[in-house]
Amino acid sequence: MDQSLDITLTVNGTQVSRRVAPRQHLVDFLREELGLTGSHIGCEQGVCGACTLRVNGEIVRGCLMLAVQANGCAVDTIEGLSDSGELKILQTAFHRRNALQCGFCTPGMLLTAQDLVRRNTRLSREEIRSHISGNYCRCTGYQSIVDAIDEVINGKS
Repeated sequence: MDQSLDITLTVNGTQVSRRVAPRQHLVDFLREELGLTGSHIGCEQGVCGACTLRVNGEIVRGCLMLAVQANGCAVDTIEGLSDSGELKILQTAFHRRNALQCGFCTPGMLLTAQDLVRRNTRLSREEIRSHISGNYCRCTGYQSIVDAIDEVINGKS
């Protein structure tokens, strides 16, 4: 007996309808069904932040949200936010500050950082660190990531 469910959601501005397994995670749906592989699968427990997405304007862990829970929602991925230019300033700062190395954490880190940028408020380095603390990076030691986010949010160069 097929237990698949029909869902319709808007992904990066385009409406998408599919039939999905009830227990398929949103990040798996995006990667497997839509070919949007920018959001990575890391710990599959919501701890590492590699699967970070934006759903209805809020960042979420794509490995903790089921695709059926996104029915009717607007989902933004790293691909959509990058293509739209929304991340350009952050991407430039990450590049300039060498805030990425292997790149595995970068999509989730950028979405988490953009969440701060959208708040349009000055933040201390400790507040920046606290906000990105749910995104693991094994390569950079975070200093350059905080530098890049601080540059964009507080105008420091």
